Amino acid sequence: MTEKLEIYKCEICGNIVEVLYEGAETLVCCGEPMILIEEKISDEGKEKHVPVIDNNKVKVGSIPHPMQEDHFIEWIEASNGKETSRIFLKFGQKPEAEFTFKPKYARIHCNIHGLWKSEQKNEG
Repeated sequence: MTEKLEIYKCEICGNIVEVLYEGAETLVCCGEPMILIEEKISDEGKEKHVPVIDNNKVKVGSIPHPMQEDHFIEWIEASNGKETSRIFLKFGQKPEAEFTFKPKYARIHCNIHGLWKSEQKNEG
């Protein structure tokens, strides 16, 4: 069963889809089941992927993520529970995005290392 906001990838053609409505069936592309991309929440290794929320800005990693042609952040998504917005990036750009609202959570997708998520820590 698919769940809302899950992200799946086709291992044959590379298509990526996000589920908007829950469903009972397996997603299929190129005649094969698509693979669920699990959200990672903690960094491992030298590259930093966990989104950092600072007011209405989201940066990728505690130190900036590489934005090279063969390794870059494809998009940054943020939500405050009422609004959700996704900004697509290209290599060479800064791995950050500014939103018109203060996010409660953010997700990013690295073209090599997949999906990462963070939530705003409660203040006070």
